[in-house]
Order: sequence, then structure tokens, then C-alpha cells
Amino acid sequence: MLPLLLDRTATAPLPAQLAGQVRNLIVAGTLRRDDRLPSSRALAADLGVSRAVIEQAYEQLLAEGWVSARRGAGTFVAAPPGPGLGRSTDHRAHRGAQHGAGRAAGSTAPTATGRRHLDTGTPWVDVRHDPGWRRAWREVSTAAPPPGYDDPRGLPALRVAIAERLARTRGLRVDPDEIVVTAGTTDGLRQLLPELPTGPVAIEDPGYRAAAETVRSHGREVHDLPAAVPLPAVDGPLDGVVAVYVTPAHQHPLGRVMPAADRLALLAAAERTGALVIEDDYDSEFRYDVAPVPALVSLDRTRVAYLGTAAKSVLPTLRIGWLVAPPRLHEAIVARRLLTHTGAAWPCQRALLTLLRDGWLDKQVRAARKVYAERAPRVAAALAPYADLAGPLAGMYSTWLLPEPDAVRARDAARAAGFEVNLLSSYARSSPLTGLVVGFGGVSDAELDRALAALTSALGARA
Repeated sequence: MLPLLLDRTATAPLPAQLAGQVRNLIVAGTLRRDDRLPSSRALAADLGVSRAVIEQAYEQLLAEGWVSARRGAGTFVAAPPGPGLGRSTDHRAHRGAQHGAGRAAGSTAPTATGRRHLDTGTPWVDVRHDPGWRRAWREVSTAAPPPGYDDPRGLPALRVAIAERLARTRGLRVDPDEIVVTAGTTDGLRQLLPELPTGPVAIEDPGYRAAAETVRSHGREVHDLPAAVPLPAVDGPLDGVVAVYVTPAHQHPLGRVMPAADRLALLAAAERTGALVIEDDYDSEFRYDVAPVPALVSLDRTRVAYLGTAAKSVLPTLRIGWLVAPPRLHEAIVARRLLTHTGAAWPCQRALLTLLRDGWLDKQVRAARKVYAERAPRVAAALAPYADLAGPLAGMYSTWLLPEPDAVRARDAARAAGFEVNLLSSYARSSPLTGLVVGFGGVSDAELDRALAALTSALGARA
């Protein structure tokens, strides 16, 4: 999905806004010659407008020579980026010596107890009968693996594909050599921690439990950063810490978007204290209430380390992610990985390359976004009479605020019905917030209905 946002209150017509934004992406080098634009149907669905808006914008760009139409293939970028603005010129000076190379089924894996997960990390995906998935692994079986340890940054062709996807979907222009392929988000965090000065790390509270545990396992103290309080109101949010771990696109687990004021305040605090901001771009691809929010790292490449993952768009068990670190940390991380032979499994990297190359991942994200957009209102309709929604309806889960005794009773009722639902308090360390975190990706529609019936029955029976 392209980083586009249409303003219905603006005086400029929607087709003119869209054409102007695509034009700017081409001039900036985010979109490059021969890049394929989304179909009018797909982009209309992503932006929530009629196909006529997209078609008019494409016709204008075609008339101006920015794009070309290929019969039976689609619409492609025809013009090169503006002078000096192409991807390859962005950050090469910093690399130095390191320069080198179907809805009805869904994902329904049970827990160890036999219960179905309704959590924040199990996505909707059905690869059992997917020809694109099978093709990816056939290519793995016929490809020649590296004879020794692979490039410590990851498979070069995969890094190129990831860089192109980040430019298209997150508006983030990076050179492939600036990307380090990891074994997931927490692995990316593990790569960063040894390169930081001695000291504690701040993590949102409530926040990502795996990140807190990873920080503690490296002998560092975790400082709580209140997630429900505007950052400018927090006294010295980064004082005494060497880094802060945040999920600005879709706060985990409250689901809120970090406001612009908080983003600027966070970067200002990082500049004042010298702390590193670690951006976990969690669930950013699955917004359906608004267009995807730009990545925080796009505001400051020198103070923000960016973590991404394929866990929510493909499968968590693929164990593939990526890290874009500030130049001063990137070289140290690559040097350490070279010594320790650290890296994601080559077969998984090779499979993801095929999934990206063939457009399978884009198709999967669009399909999953549609499923989530249909399921989220059903969850809201069921739970709204009993609890307060903590954030906007977006992504593969929603968080509901209610007293802890009610939440525990509902959780226990779900367990009795065969489902595992998490308590909000399990994500908190010092935060007093309580409630339920209800995922809806890892179950079928029928299973979701049964789980909601169990939850609402327990909540409706409270005294």
C-alpha cells in the first residue's frame, strides 16, 4: 500500500490530491521507473474512495507522462526521480567500509492447552492450499544455498526487496545495504542492545512483554513509560535511560496512534539526552480506519532504529524481520554478526524473497486487512455494552477497559469455551489499566462468534 492520504475537507479535488502525491513520490525517488502502481480497484479499496477517483488521477499522470499503461499488465512509473533524489544516493556516505553486497478457514493454531488464540500476534492467514506459498518453498528446494555463512546483513536480493517495500508502503527510503535481516523483532532488539551504553531502557507501559523480557535478559533495567499519558506531560521521559522502545504506528496493546506532538517531543527528548529511540513498526500494515501512519524513523534517521517483521503479514513462525539502525550502530552490528555468525535461516529468507517478488505478500495483506475490517466492528458491537474501547478499531485486535474482576471472569469463561484471551493487566508493569485484549486474526468466523458469546455471557452476568 502506498503512503497516501486524501483530505476530503481540502479544496483540491480528490483525483488532483492523489495525482499530486503520486507525482511527489516519483520525484522523491520513492517510486522508481518501472514500479507497478496498485490497480484502481485495489487502491480505491485501500483509500476508501470510488474507482473513478483513482482512474481520473491515473489518467492525469498518464497525460503528463509520469506513468504508462501496459495492456493487460497495469500502470507503471514512466519517469525517473528528480535529479539527486534517487534511492541509491540517500545514505551511502554513512556505510563506509561496510559496503557490500481464504477467509472461511483462517489461521487456527491451538495453544499448548488446546485452546484457540485470540491474541495480538496470531494473524489471519491460510497457506495450506495457497499456490503462491507452495511455489515459494519449491524455489527454496531448487535454489543453491550459500556454501558457507551468508552475508551478515542477510540475503542481498531479499534486502533489495525489503527496501523497495519499505519505500512503497512506509514512505521510508533506505539503501539495501542499510538493512539487516533479523530473526524477528525481538532478535532485532537483541542486535541493538550490546551496542548501547550501560543503562536502563524505557518501554511503554502497558507494552510489549517480549521486549521487556529481552531487555531484562541482557542485564538491563526496564523503566516504565506511561502509554496512556501524552508524552509532553511526562516529566523527563528519557532522563537516565539509554534507549526507549515504542510502537508509534499502533501502540501495543492499547492500539493508539502516537500523536504528532508526542512524536516531536520524543525526538526532542532523545536529542537532549542522547537516548536511542527504537521504533517497533507493529501492525502498521493493517490500518483500515485511516491510511497507514508514516514511520517515526522518517523524521530522524540518526536517532531512531527501525524494527519491522513479517510475523503479522506472513507467519510468526517464519521468524523473519528487518532492522534499520543509525549508521553509527549499523556498522557495529554487522561486525558483531560477522564474528558470531548470527543471521536468519537462509531457507526462510529465500522463501520470503519469492513471496515479495511474486506479489503474494501484497495480496495477503489486502486480504487480511479486509478480514480484520469486517471482524473488528463485530467485536465492538459485542463488547461495547460492557467495556470501553482503549483505541481506534485497527489491526488484528482491540483492547477493552473494564474492572479486573470482570475481565478475569470473562477470560475464564472464554477458556472454558476453548479460547485463550489475554488480560490487559498482563501487559502492564506499573500501569493501573485493566481489561481484555481481544484478537480476531487466529480464529475462523464461527470460532470468533463462539468466543464472543462466551465473553458477553460472562460480562452480562456480572452483579
